[in-house]
Amino acid sequence: MLDRTATTFSHVKPGDTSFLPGGLRDFFLYRDLGIAAATNGKVIAHLVKANMAPESGTGWHRHEADFQIVIMMKDWARFMYGDQETLVEAGDVVHQRPGISHYLFDYSPDMEYLEIVSPADFKSIDVAPVCAIPAPTPWTN
Repeated sequence: MLDRTATTFSHVKPGDTSFLPGGLRDFFLYRDLGIAAATNGKVIAHLVKANMAPESGTGWHRHEADFQIVIMMKDWARFMYGDQETLVEAGDVVHQRPGISHYLFDYSPDMEYLEIVSPADFKSIDVAPVCAIPAPTPWTN
């Protein structure tokens, strides 16, 4: 049975939280959606948006998490999942199975995605390269 006593109601409006640095990647900005607090750390949900051009990307890594999805809200990003290049565009939903080696290497200047992960304090662990990474698309001024 689901323990409903360990969570609280949460309603975050667009003006309630701001995009801030200080998340997992310094080239992204993160907007907390209040879910980690409402679930006592069981789940985190945040909006992530591009802040700098993708010079080197995330590097090869995996997450210690039970569940992770990425919902592309605006524009696009290119990932490597194992040796498979994957273009994720606005409206796409990606379930990143636990432990999958991946690399976000390219994204548009207006990219924004919703990420939902359990647990909220998931770990990101660097892994050995799986394959070569294509060059990112240069941003124009």
